Amino acid sequence: MSAGAPRNQIRSPIGRVRGFGPAHSGTHHFWHVRVTSVALLILTIVFVVIVISLLGRNQPAVVRVLGSPAIAVLMLLFVGGGIYHMWIGMQEILIDYVHSDRIKLLMLIGNTFFCMVIGVLCVFSILKLSFGI
Repeated sequence: MSAGAPRNQIRSPIGRVRGFGPAHSGTHHFWHVRVTSVALLILTIVFVVIVISLLGRNQPAVVRVLGSPAIAVLMLLFVGGGIYHMWIGMQEILIDYVHSDRIKLLMLIGNTFFCMVIGVLCVFSILKLSFGI
């Protein structure tokens, strides 16, 4: 750093150009949110098509369709991408708008556990339909 640089300036000039902060994470979450958004756009269209195709069918027919391997894999991708996208998005909101460090830490832990519980429940439901357990 130059002698005239402010003391609170943590990043080096090359770090500012590359977009890396003190944690060297840069735009990591930014790109993960963008990539999951594109994947979820495609998977949401697939999900809506599947749901529309199931309208008017009886329960055994719905279970048979949702339990098929290809549909189960698509649903697992949809749930996994959605949960990950939700986790990152809520984490960014909490980091940006919660100013108390203790409350922020508790909310970040709560966000992680909430996403894990929802994800496990969704995956369990899909696997239960797929394997008929």
